[in-house]
This record gives sequence, structure tokens and C-alpha cells, in this order.
Amino acid sequence: MKFFIDTANLEQIKEAQALGVLDGVTTNPSLMAKEGITGKDNILKHYVAICNIVNGDVSAEVIATDFDGMVREGEALADLHPQIVVKLPMIADGIKACKYFTDKGIRVNMTLVFSAGQALLAAKAGATYVSPFIGRLDDISTDGLNLISEIRLIYDNYGYETEILAASVRHTMHIIDCAKLGADVMTGPLSAIMGLLKHPLTDIGLAQFLADYKKGN
Repeated sequence: MKFFIDTANLEQIKEAQALGVLDGVTTNPSLMAKEGITGKDNILKHYVAICNIVNGDVSAEVIATDFDGMVREGEALADLHPQIVVKLPMIADGIKACKYFTDKGIRVNMTLVFSAGQALLAAKAGATYVSPFIGRLDDISTDGLNLISEIRLIYDNYGYETEILAASVRHTMHIIDCAKLGADVMTGPLSAIMGLLKHPLTDIGLAQFLADYKKGN
């Protein structure tokens, strides 16, 4: 399972990279704005800065919602750095743009996916990644994890190579559950990744080991 961090914060990305388990980054205009990154030129420079930190894929999202606009923005994003994956919205023009990009060898992440049918269309259009938003489904009392399971079954049935990128991951158990269900990638906050380290018995055991060591020295 690949671990992506969902942020535009360079310090958090560096921390995750230093941990040795980071495989990539996802971000979007909202996360950019949260870090005070605004304006087209600044956003593009920030994507390059992220690519210079991590070794893996960096999903960069288009703003346009029409085919021509997505193609124009997506090509500019792809030209920024070899690690860039163009992030497109799951709408009709987004699927058209996905097919256009994949035919040109440009990798695509279809985002804002909330149904198995949407994920099926994304795979048929050749998407590299499909991003079902499990946390947002949970927010409206729908089982986000069940969507991961449905997509996994469909992709396995037909041998689709599109990777399931579990997005809107909110906490550590989301990561564990997605791993159990066979999600290829998860993207979430640094806190969720760091939460995997935590266990009270580890803390107790380490404290005991150190105490026993001090007794003998």
C-alpha cells in the first residue's frame, strides 16, 4: 500500500519524507490557500517545490471544468515536472480529458469519486488513479469503506490497472481498514500516518526496558 500525504505544507511533507514511508503527495487549491499559496504562478512554483522534496507522484489539480480548459491547464501542469499527475474532476468533460491525457502518456488522477460507477468510467478512460472520498461519504452517513470494497471487486473482475487511491482519509483506522480492503494507495494527513506508530504497550515496554537498563548501570 502506498502512503501519500494530503497537504500543501512543505514542512509536513519533509517530515513524512524523513520518516521513510512517503510515496507521494496529493494537494488541491483549497490546501494551497490554507498555506497562503495563491495566484497561478505561485501555485505552479509550489508544485515544483513539492516535487523536489518527494520521490513519488504529486497530484496537481486543474481548476477548469470544461474540456478545453482542463487540457490547457493539465498540459501546463504535466510540463512542470515528471512526477506530476494531473488531477481531474469526475465529470463528463473530466472523463474526456482523462482519455485525452492517457492517450498522450500523461498520468491522471480522477478525483471527487463517490460511486463505483464513477470509478468504473475512470478505469475505462485509462486513469492512473481513482480517488474515492471515503471521509466525505462517512460525513453523510454513508459507508465510505464499502465503496473501496466495491471498486476493488470491479477492478479485480476485469483486470483494470487503475489504482484505488483512498482519499479524504481522516484517521488511523481509515488507513488500516483501507489496507484490509486492498486499496492501492491512501492519502491523508500526517497525523493519521503518525497514528500508526502509537500503541500504549510499546510505550510501556520501552519505559520498562530503559528502567531495567538503568538498574544494571
